Amino acid sequence: MNKIFKALNDTTRREILNLLKEKDMTAGEIADAFNITKPSISHHLDILHQAELVTSEKRGQFVIYSLNTTVLDDILSWMMTLKK
Repeated sequence: MNKIFKALNDTTRREILNLLKEKDMTAGEIADAFNITKPSISHHLDILHQAELVTSEKRGQFVIYSLNTTVLDDILSWMMTLKK
């Protein structure tokens, strides 16, 4: 769970998750939405992938990134247990 909260602690990574909420995207498509380098986007995607917040699938020469809603459901369920 520490990896998840570390991943969510960054504004750029939260914005990437918002983009992926709308549709699956390649790293290039994600990078086009930001004014930072492609290696920086790759770094952010790696952190999100390690936290299992995104999944990736190779399709031809592209890697398609998707939001992993299962992990988000688990986080929300856990947070709800903290509420009295």
